[in-house]
Amino acid sequence: MSKQKQLDDIKQKILDDDPTPELKEGATQLVFGVGSPDAEIVFIGEAPGKNEDLKGEPFVGAAGKFLDEMLEMIGLKRADIYITNIVKYRPPNNRDPYPDEKEKFMSYLESQIEAIQPKLVVTLGRHSLNCFLPDLSISQCHGQPKRYKGLVYLPLFHPAAALYNGGMRQTLIDDFALIPAILEKIKSS
Repeated sequence: MSKQKQLDDIKQKILDDDPTPELKEGATQLVFGVGSPDAEIVFIGEAPGKNEDLKGEPFVGAAGKFLDEMLEMIGLKRADIYITNIVKYRPPNNRDPYPDEKEKFMSYLESQIEAIQPKLVVTLGRHSLNCFLPDLSISQCHGQPKRYKGLVYLPLFHPAAALYNGGMRQTLIDDFALIPAILEKIKSS
């Protein structure tokens, strides 16, 4: 079965299972993920915002534009990567997803990662980081690759954080610049 078919099946399973009916009710649509099923890098955010909910794609608002700029800086574009969120429906008023909401979507997210088989998983923000590496603090480990259950994770601040805190912008750009070297190291090991 192709990777794309596996991803389509996971998306359909979420629609069939309806893990968070209350979130679904307040959202326009499921925001599953976009990009290459053959991507070497998967980026994971926390949950869709208003723009993502309307368009049905992750990271299409201001944070997404910044993410696109950073991808360009390292010679990549969206078509080269895969991007998704933990929670697949927009929480009301852009609130943080609740722990039980994240938990209800984790098996689907793990299935997405399993289908794609990336070399590197980049967590964007503390929610995404803590779903995989709950004992780490984003402020202490950002930009430092971590191996966990056979995969390499790179915790980064969420691009939205740089929009609200100008000082974080350069930190995020610097951390992002490490991605090509980390990927090369993974491939050569």
